[in-house]
Amino acid sequence: MKKLSSEPPAQPIVAFVGIDWADQKHDIVWSAATSAAATEHQVVANRPEALSQWVTEMRQRFGPQGRIAIFLEQSRGALIYHLMNYEGLMLYPINPLQMAHYRKAIKVSGDKHDRLDATLLCQFGRLHLDGLKPWQPDDALTRKLALLNEDRRQAIEKRSALANELKSALKIYYPLALELLDNDTSTLLAADLVLHWPALEILQKQSQSKLRRFFYAHNCRSEQKMLQRLEAIRQAQPMIRDRAIIEAAALKVQLLSQQLKSLLPYIALYENQIAQLFGSHPDGFLFSDLPGAGPALGPRLLTAFGTDRDRFSSSTEAATIFGIAPICDSSGKRTPKQPGTVCYRHACPKFLRQSWHEFAACSIRSCPWANAYYEAQRAKGKSHHTAVRALAFKWIRIAYACWKNRTPYDPNRYKLALAQRGSPFAPATAQ
Repeated sequence: MKKLSSEPPAQPIVAFVGIDWADQKHDIVWSAATSAAATEHQVVANRPEALSQWVTEMRQRFGPQGRIAIFLEQSRGALIYHLMNYEGLMLYPINPLQMAHYRKAIKVSGDKHDRLDATLLCQFGRLHLDGLKPWQPDDALTRKLALLNEDRRQAIEKRSALANELKSALKIYYPLALELLDNDTSTLLAADLVLHWPALEILQKQSQSKLRRFFYAHNCRSEQKMLQRLEAIRQAQPMIRDRAIIEAAALKVQLLSQQLKSLLPYIALYENQIAQLFGSHPDGFLFSDLPGAGPALGPRLLTAFGTDRDRFSSSTEAATIFGIAPICDSSGKRTPKQPGTVCYRHACPKFLRQSWHEFAACSIRSCPWANAYYEAQRAKGKSHHTAVRALAFKWIRIAYACWKNRTPYDPNRYKLALAQRGSPFAPATAQ
């Protein structure tokens, strides 16, 4: 006897909607599911009450029993976050590159305006609905963790930019500061040093006891290192003596140092919050023990997969969305010995691709089979980054299986699987 499903049947789609969003207003074009030719256009102000009124009107017009498919060129932002709160709306984020190519195919003249874009979104979504997946937001914990991961990374990049700019400025007129900092200008020690003493002549006027207190306050307590620093300060000669250059550069390094000093506590705050959320996440155990993941990359890999176990149909689909899977061009006249060209994937979420690339690179140092695989790729003549992406592709297959089955990665189990398959990388795991 056939088992009856306990799930209610899916409600039919009653309307298709394309939204071209903007800061001040949204152009909306929709058509009923029963009539593809008849479309209607409306301009809605970018205000919560205006959007709420529009949703209410749509529900009243098409009834509460059906679903409304909404297509928009946004996967994150105020509009999609607002619409996700309403039941009966199916949100389909469309890649802007897809729409750009579709617009060129439909409008060879290059004509472009807001109403046309909304019309094309509605048309594109209706025609290609079978190939699109509705957006399923992760739970609040995962969404917050994902946002913190990206914001932390942006803060790290700002820190690096400030540190590099600070280093360049110090090289011009104050190289002793770089020597005292061991060439690391990204720390609180670096920021405070040049804020206290922005020029060599100011630094050399300080007593040794005051200098000692400063370095002790920054946890620099090695007596040998302290003596080296004090001696370097005593013997240092100025790089340049032009007061115009020195005074202008000193002001610049103070500006950069103040920005750096203000940024550093927030990076620590990001990392503390990420650690807390990752530790309390139900899927945290799946990614915490991946070799090379650590406290920074583990949360990023978790949010890459999310909580919707139906989001990916295979590990290859996941690798494609993450930007790790290559693009194969096998069109044209090819021989069996020339199957096609393998290309780097440019159109993808850059942060996700970066996360998997960095994780794979870190795993080389802590995972024997990953190191063996990387070396084998290099031996074939592959560049460093190509070899790392190939390794990342393998890691995605492993992580996908762990995530799908909610089973943590077991190096011993994988070691046995390699041996049973007769993998050339099995001997590396036995070391």
